[in-house]
Amino acid sequence: MDAKPETTSAEHALALATVAPVKSAMRLASVDDAAAHLGLRPGITLADARAMYPALAVADHDPAADHRLLAAIADWCDRYTPLAALDPPDSLVLDVTGCAHLFGGEAALCRDIVCRLAAQGFSTRVAVADTVGGAFAVAHHGTPAIVPPGGTREAVTALPLAALRIAADVVDGLAQAGLKRIADIIDRPRAPLAARFGENLIRRLDQALGRLDEPITPRLPLPSCVAEQRFAEPIGLEGDVLGTIEHLAHELNCALERRGEGARLLQAALFRADGKVVRIEIGTGAPLRDAARVRRLFVDKLTAIADDWDPGFGFDVIRLAALATERLDPVQTGLESADHAVDLAHLVDRLGARFGLRRVTRLVPQDTHIPEFAVAAVPAYAARGMRRQASQQMQQHAQRAIEQDSLAPARPIRLFAQPEPIEATAEVPDGPPVHFRWRRVIHQVAHAEGPERIAMEWWRDDKGRTLTRDYFRVESTQGIRLWLYREGLFVREVKRPRWFVHGLFA
Repeated sequence: MDAKPETTSAEHALALATVAPVKSAMRLASVDDAAAHLGLRPGITLADARAMYPALAVADHDPAADHRLLAAIADWCDRYTPLAALDPPDSLVLDVTGCAHLFGGEAALCRDIVCRLAAQGFSTRVAVADTVGGAFAVAHHGTPAIVPPGGTREAVTALPLAALRIAADVVDGLAQAGLKRIADIIDRPRAPLAARFGENLIRRLDQALGRLDEPITPRLPLPSCVAEQRFAEPIGLEGDVLGTIEHLAHELNCALERRGEGARLLQAALFRADGKVVRIEIGTGAPLRDAARVRRLFVDKLTAIADDWDPGFGFDVIRLAALATERLDPVQTGLESADHAVDLAHLVDRLGARFGLRRVTRLVPQDTHIPEFAVAAVPAYAARGMRRQASQQMQQHAQRAIEQDSLAPARPIRLFAQPEPIEATAEVPDGPPVHFRWRRVIHQVAHAEGPERIAMEWWRDDKGRTLTRDYFRVESTQGIRLWLYREGLFVREVKRPRWFVHGLFA
């Protein structure tokens, strides 16, 4: 005889469910423990649920918010293993291979997860098995337990077919055929089942039993090297956090040195006692293996992010990871003078920690005579990488180019982002101007040098303007030295050339 447990009105008032429109009807999308105890389940209509329990509290189903919460819990679970993957809508997959002994074994690890999440207000079911499918089946439809190695088949045999993570319509179709539990299909011929209910049923069965591999996709990239420090009591002072990061950097550097590598991207993961995880990343322009410099970069980064890394009740775990590394060979430093390149690299890294590496740029000369394209602003760390990769032959070619251009006409220190149009008058068509109007002021020319003729590269101009330019260096009677140019040759290119100011001399 079936007996329904008696419920009180207080339990009715505590029951909560989320609802979403499905096929022109509001249906329950999820239920809490109190609602499940009342016999409610996802999928039934809200009208039916309210008919049974009028005091049922409901809220709109928000899958995006659920996904964000699941991702936040996955970040928190990173304290146990870096291989944490999302399994929406309500599950996480953790690969604890080689990690359980750090927490006293698999049983102790499971207890720690359940207790810590319970303190944060979450109800958790945890199972450990040889396969992802087996762990999912036991956690969702069985008694949460640690399945011994090789015992997955026995653990899932008595569970319902829904434990195989198959579609609800497939489960209903199997039930109509009298197949309700995994034991009903585990030894049946596979071809008829696949032909009638789809190949996914067989694939899920094989994944649960370990016959077919099921790789997981970690939510975060697996770091190259990791160093971690756990605390019996949480810490919250900035000095303690930075001191721990420097200590972990020493450990990290030893591992990187054995591999002949240096860190290019470092991440400090600060696990708060209340479950929030603060991740702080710094990048470097060159491979780095110096704990003191690592600490200084994190000082600048913490200064830049200000209150975004609120310690709350303190951090009980701090992890420093090298997300990206690069080969770093020993370098012979100079004996006569300091190595200014190292100091400059450290300056670029510190500025990058405060403002972002891509915002710190250098002007790199380009192989063109067009003023607008003579230099290119590239990230400073990229400029250093390009310079390291340059061969001796390229350096000699650059030196010859410098010697050859030493007699070229001088160019201004500052160029305008866009040349500014002016009204100019010249004595002869191809000569320099004698006076011009710029920014509503008329300037008389006292001295002029030029022209320096530059033919534009037709493939660089997206508007099809390829007119020749004649540049002049002029000095006004007020002492202003400008770089002017006339766009277009008389008769051959245009009937009336235009004049522009392109830059200023010191």
